[in-house]
Amino acid sequence: MTAADWGLLMVAAFGAGWVDAVVGGGGLILLPAILVVAPGLSAQAALATNKMTAVFGTFTAVVTFSRKIALDWRVMAPAGALAAAASACGAAAVSLIDRDLFIPIIMVVLVGVAVLVTVRPTIGTATGNEPPTRRTFLTVVFLAAGAFGFYDGILGPGTGTFFIIAFAAFLGTEFVRSAAMAKVLNLGSNVGALIFFAATGHVMWQLGAAMAVCNVVGALLGSRAALSRGSGFVRIVLLVVVVCMVVRLGWQQFG
Repeated sequence: MTAADWGLLMVAAFGAGWVDAVVGGGGLILLPAILVVAPGLSAQAALATNKMTAVFGTFTAVVTFSRKIALDWRVMAPAGALAAAASACGAAAVSLIDRDLFIPIIMVVLVGVAVLVTVRPTIGTATGNEPPTRRTFLTVVFLAAGAFGFYDGILGPGTGTFFIIAFAAFLGTEFVRSAAMAKVLNLGSNVGALIFFAATGHVMWQLGAAMAVCNVVGALLGSRAALSRGSGFVRIVLLVVVVCMVVRLGWQQFG
């Protein structure tokens, strides 16, 4: 790798950290950059190194959000552990999934997300009139942890985005609070996948550590931007990221 290659990856890691802290989808930026710089790298090694980088950025976002937003750790901590276990299972099941079928399904879901946020401009920008019951809150959080955690281990792009939309749509939480909750579960899913990839020897530790520094800086600035600019800002970034993910996955599948 040349100095220019390292520079590209550091910039990509910073951008991925910023985007991931605000709305998720940082893998949309970093994974393609890794594969461009190191085209001979296996997909598992690229995914593993990306996860190693993302763990540090996501942890930074969790700390930053939690200082400003009160989270129910009695629920979020075990839900994060569930997301970790589900993600490890997803990583182990990668070879069993037909991605030629799986990716179009994800694209359809992402288009549905974009349509939902567009036609319902109030979603995620104002707290619901009636707070969810405890049972509803627990059901949504743990179902999201299991389902999206498993998805993160198999494919990954947009996991944080799916968490945010699920919390905003089914719990009526604002996008900023949804992002804070999403980061906790996304941290769990990143850790679970990383443990599996590390155990199977796919992580490029030196490269991942270097990118992690830039990812942490991006995550810190991104989470602060979300907190200071509010849910309207997060909504705009969310729409942009969802459109980019649809284009990226479409190119990967059909390009």
